[in-house]
Amino acid sequence: MNKNFTLLVSLLSTFLISVAAHSQSWEVYNTNIQLQSHLIYDEIELLSETVKIGKKGNELSLLSNDLRPAVSLIGTEIYQYLEPWILVKGPKGIGAFHEYGQQVLPLEYDKIATYFTMLLASKGNEYWLFERGKNKTTYLGELNEAKITKTGLVIVRKGNEYSMPFSKNPDKTYELLADNEGEFVLAKDSGSYGLINREGDYVLDPIIQTLEHTHGNFFYGFNQDQYLLIEGNDIKSNIRYNSFHKITFENDILLEYIHGKLRRVMEEGGILLDDVGITSVDKIGKDLYNVHFRDEKLGLLGKKGWLVKPMLDVEEIHFGTEGLFPAKSKGAYGFVNSTGTWVIKPQYAETTLFSENIAAYKTSLNWGLINSSGVLIADPTWEEIKPFQKGLAIAKANSQYYLLNSFGSPLNTVGFDDVSRTTDGYFLVEKSGKTGLLDVNGEIIIPIEFDGLRRERKNFIIVQKDGLTGVINDVGEVIIPVAYEKIKVDWTNNQIFTKDRYVPTVIQVLEDPIKRNKKGA
Repeated sequence: MNKNFTLLVSLLSTFLISVAAHSQSWEVYNTNIQLQSHLIYDEIELLSETVKIGKKGNELSLLSNDLRPAVSLIGTEIYQYLEPWILVKGPKGIGAFHEYGQQVLPLEYDKIATYFTMLLASKGNEYWLFERGKNKTTYLGELNEAKITKTGLVIVRKGNEYSMPFSKNPDKTYELLADNEGEFVLAKDSGSYGLINREGDYVLDPIIQTLEHTHGNFFYGFNQDQYLLIEGNDIKSNIRYNSFHKITFENDILLEYIHGKLRRVMEEGGILLDDVGITSVDKIGKDLYNVHFRDEKLGLLGKKGWLVKPMLDVEEIHFGTEGLFPAKSKGAYGFVNSTGTWVIKPQYAETTLFSENIAAYKTSLNWGLINSSGVLIADPTWEEIKPFQKGLAIAKANSQYYLLNSFGSPLNTVGFDDVSRTTDGYFLVEKSGKTGLLDVNGEIIIPIEFDGLRRERKNFIIVQKDGLTGVINDVGEVIIPVAYEKIKVDWTNNQIFTKDRYVPTVIQVLEDPIKRNKKGA
């Protein structure tokens, strides 16, 4: 037998065995568990309903509808997917592809910010902008800062000068261009402030002495001895409220003072409360205010008026549910109704909100339960009690978790290490490093024997055990054997991807002994 041929066979066998040790295979099933195809990839990433990525070795590919490599993504890993942009990382940096497969930026940037039709890329202090509509990348130069606003305006800063290089006036400079959560950019020009819309046009000319953003499209300003509340508009901004009396904006609260006395609680578009005798206002949540009066009354003010009318002998009133509001008096908590009447007298160190007519209360150490009439349901023996949902609550004692019914009794005599509620009311439970599943009534339907468990939907639970993955239904019947490395599901396209080791068949080539004897003759 030729020595070179023997060596070739040996090398080929070694190569195939090496490939077998590192290659992966994926089987694709429909949701009826019928095999559709067999794929050879190390990894498959399901980025969206239409965007799927396959990785083999150091090669990334955008996959076609039939899951074949359609476009090479050049890089070694997916850095981020921000529809419709796929950001890819390679040895030299980050680049970008459109989800249709077009490469729009090479893999050489430090950072890339995305907008629907644009990409802003940077390398050190140098910036570039790609515009999909023009299929063009523009070099912006060396800058101190550049950003795309939420409405698609490009703002850059060089030194102390701001500009909008892609607006109608690309060479115009500003003292300030400030983005915010709203749709209008706050601009300072020649010492005064104005507002700019998404087209780069002024909708409020720069004539305001001071102007700052409050919430949404609203701004608070001062000009020519008047305080102003302004709402941005695409064509012309509106002055929603103006006053010669002082308006302050501190601690996220707008207040108006008349003749030096606090008189009004303001909202962005005008007056929320006008009342004599207000001494102070505390914001306790979004559109929630504790309003204090000179006669020592306190009320809870909401977006549409009083949630709890001003009352005496109360220090705090918090947001409530089911018509009852936690309130504090002389250091203790109870519950008041909307008229400012105590329904449950202040006697607790702390309370939760009512849920299904049950609230938790805390003594100096532990938590118990009361109903909406203040009747005791459970003694304070719990370290923690979460809100009731569909008749059950999760409670903790001695670092173990239990399910409580509406009578305050635990359903499980042996505690769990952890319990979490799924979106459809089931319970994931953990014990000694293993996971199981309880139904909405707290009954065990999946034994606590799995390393991991995820309920994708009704009758489809992905489980892990001993390093392998499978699928079972709500009664523990096997849908896909626990025999795979990974399982991923694309419900939109009714596809289930299972990953397994791929071991190709190695065929050893041997020389025919008769031919060998003839050669030796």
